[in-house]
Amino acid sequence: MNETLLELEAADGVRIVARRRAPAGSTSGRTVVVAHGFAASGSEPRVVAIADALTEAGHAVLTFDSRGHGESGGEATLGSDEVLDVAAVVDAAGADPVVLVGASMGAIGVLRYAAERAGSPTAGVVAVSCPARWSLPRNARGVLSALMTQTPPGRWAARRYARVRIARPGRRPAPPIELVPALHVPLALVHGSADPFIPVSDADSLYAVANEPRRLEVIDGMGHAFETPSVRAVVESVGWVIDQPSR
Repeated sequence: MNETLLELEAADGVRIVARRRAPAGSTSGRTVVVAHGFAASGSEPRVVAIADALTEAGHAVLTFDSRGHGESGGEATLGSDEVLDVAAVVDAAGADPVVLVGASMGAIGVLRYAAERAGSPTAGVVAVSCPARWSLPRNARGVLSALMTQTPPGRWAARRYARVRIARPGRRPAPPIELVPALHVPLALVHGSADPFIPVSDADSLYAVANEPRRLEVIDGMGHAFETPSVRAVVESVGWVIDQPSR
């Protein structure tokens, strides 16, 4: 496997650091763009595990640090401006069709890109642990997430301890439940039955409004985002997207 470091620039001038992996042998003819979730990065071990498995399956893979995370610049907007990061990485992939894979915040970004960019080279989307609406669970984790993202002390703590730079709250764009009906490419949804942040009912809601071809896999006991049990499901979902007839 060969890996190349890329320095990209989003449309709003934010510097995005990406990594391209190429399999040693033949390729599937598709590039897979992998978007991580909140407080992760393109080099976080669980993201690397996904990228390595996809490369071993014969796909060229692009991972990246979303804005406000890792080595990239800017501030995280939790699924709003992240679409610009996805666009920059897709452009770096070249003219070949791409399969977009995202988890949580990353899932929102890839869904927004695929839904809003008519004529883009998107072959399909794999969304892991994707919320349907803008809401947080009414539990300790939900309260902590709200404090971290919605208050100045929380954003300070996120910068200092989680190494995530979060922008001040702005106007929320359309939630995923409104984006999915605009998709006209294959959509695979992967969700954990034990997700402490996003209930399985959100995945059911997204599946219900999705166009065909669509696929939903709920993994028993899996938590949130790119946990180990998601690796197999993501690789299989990418293969399923590629096997769909061209539309």
